[in-house]
Amino acid sequence: MNAIVYYNYGAPDELHLTEVKKPVPHDNEVLIKVQAASINSWDWDLLRGEPFIVRLVGGGLLTPKKKILGCDVAGLVKTVGDKVTQFRPEDEVFGDLSQYGWGGFAEYVCAPEHVLTIKPDCITFEQAAALPQAAVMALQGIRDYGKVQPTQKVLINGAGGGVGTFAIQMAKFYGAEVTGVDSTEKLEIMKSLGADHVIDYKEVNFTKNSQQYDLILDVVGYHSIFDFKQTLTPTGMYRMIGGQTSLIFQSIFIAPLISLFGNKKMGILAHDPNKGLEFILDLIDLGKIAPVIDRCFTLRETANAFRYFGKGLVQGKVVIKV
Repeated sequence: MNAIVYYNYGAPDELHLTEVKKPVPHDNEVLIKVQAASINSWDWDLLRGEPFIVRLVGGGLLTPKKKILGCDVAGLVKTVGDKVTQFRPEDEVFGDLSQYGWGGFAEYVCAPEHVLTIKPDCITFEQAAALPQAAVMALQGIRDYGKVQPTQKVLINGAGGGVGTFAIQMAKFYGAEVTGVDSTEKLEIMKSLGADHVIDYKEVNFTKNSQQYDLILDVVGYHSIFDFKQTLTPTGMYRMIGGQTSLIFQSIFIAPLISLFGNKKMGILAHDPNKGLEFILDLIDLGKIAPVIDRCFTLRETANAFRYFGKGLVQGKVVIKV
């Protein structure tokens, strides 16, 4: 089969279309013929090996352990393992494989049955591939951690990207007053998704004005944990999803102390893959949310897709059509 393989950390030039052996499913796995996969920030970090912490938490210290990236996949079940009970050949499925070997940027990939969900007819394979990681992290940030209530003030830093575009829609579903922060090029998409206020981070430092928020969901953290602390209401919550290495360590070591000795709760969003996908599909069916897809690329164009992703201008998701 064809797959996008890389052997060294670095730029998208390290990604090459290569013929590799088609995987064989274990007893509890299915073999998926991939129709679409999407790029997440985690893929970008693993490609570059930066921030360095991604190497320490399983990426591989000197060279990448995961030779085929891509954790969000959608496709057709082709064969099933002997112990699989939920799926049969030709079922249309999707899911996040980040805990089970990745491998989505390929013609075929194996996945345990418990991480997969049936794709409904109301969404395309491309839309399904855009959902798993970004939509689930947004839901967990807004609903599970944030417990957002009507009229609360929610700020989403990095609101024009994959997680952010879902988070805006979900926060509005729960009745929040939403502020989206991102670059100039993404202001209109944030407004179109329902953001009540938009901030161009190049023009305004939202941590320096007098506005405070009940929840800050931080997708692209570049301020200090103390800047975020002063931007919260007295009982506000901050959850980091991504950001600079310094903020990662602050969120790991300093944020718990702030939470312990005060009413403001701060920390990293502990992602629980695939949790809530059925609820997300219900919201899509009700017309309350929809995936935002910026561009689609072919498998052969995956390196170009990563180059585009790396510019930081993507509105929503970038999808690879296999």
